[in-house]
Amino acid sequence: MEIKKLKKGDTVKVISGREKGKSGKIQTVLVDKGRVVIEKVNLIKKHQKPDGKGKGGIIEKEGSIHISNVMYLCSKCGVGVRVKYKMLEDGKKVRVCAKCQEIL
Repeated sequence: MEIKKLKKGDTVKVISGREKGKSGKIQTVLVDKGRVVIEKVNLIKKHQKPDGKGKGGIIEKEGSIHISNVMYLCSKCGVGVRVKYKMLEDGKKVRVCAKCQEIL
């Protein structure tokens, strides 16, 4: 799947790896690395040094997942689907579900 087909705010499902089966919204798309950060998925622990305010310790944050390990979660189908593009009559280009042809 190309990176441009998934955007920030899309709901996706993890299809492989340790977090397989989990779903969530995309927080960040790292275009140059081909990865996405999904909320509440792939949580990692980071040991952070205290900053000037004295805030430090072990914090939990989301790690990135490769774009090939996630699929768009269609609200109508309820499963992970591929994303296609379609031209409307007015010349506008929209994303559509490959299974049910629903406009995303």
